[in-house]
Amino acid sequence: MNALISLHNRFFTGLEALVAPALIPTLARLVFAATLLFYYWNSAMTKLGDGFFGFYNVDFGAYTQITPRLFEAAGYDPGQMGFLVHILVVAATIGEFTLPFLLLIGLLTRLAALGMIGFVVAQSWVDIFGHGIGAEDIGTWFDGTPGSLILDQRAFWVFVLLVLVFRGAGPLSVDALLRGRMSAT
Repeated sequence: MNALISLHNRFFTGLEALVAPALIPTLARLVFAATLLFYYWNSAMTKLGDGFFGFYNVDFGAYTQITPRLFEAAGYDPGQMGFLVHILVVAATIGEFTLPFLLLIGLLTRLAALGMIGFVVAQSWVDIFGHGIGAEDIGTWFDGTPGSLILDQRAFWVFVLLVLVFRGAGPLSVDALLRGRMSAT
């Protein structure tokens, strides 16, 4: 029995050392791109104003999505929101484009993943307290139903992002190219 356990441990330790450093972060980025990249980009598109610089002159929808209660209190008038709220909404809109793009190409991956975790937490907070989604959509862990919008789905999102925080982007990334150039000089 000890020989079987030893064989098991040697095999999987070797497999992990050989495959995991490249496979795990690369698959985490692939899963992010396949499931969340266009989700965030499509959401960001609903916030853009008119013209080339539409992300600076955000649309009505940006305030409705990001600061719903403040926007309602201001009578749905963006001019009443104030400069700091405008900066917050513009920064969130730009972040919704740039952070997923950075993860896609694997540039500044650890920082971008941390930023996305903050984004998911803020998004969840706004969904719960700003938009007032119900307990069924918030969900409960360990309840046997894995489909709740906040606690179940977003736990998986954050897990994939934590993999990127701790493991980096992997070998197929701009980070790896830059790391190779830095070590060559």
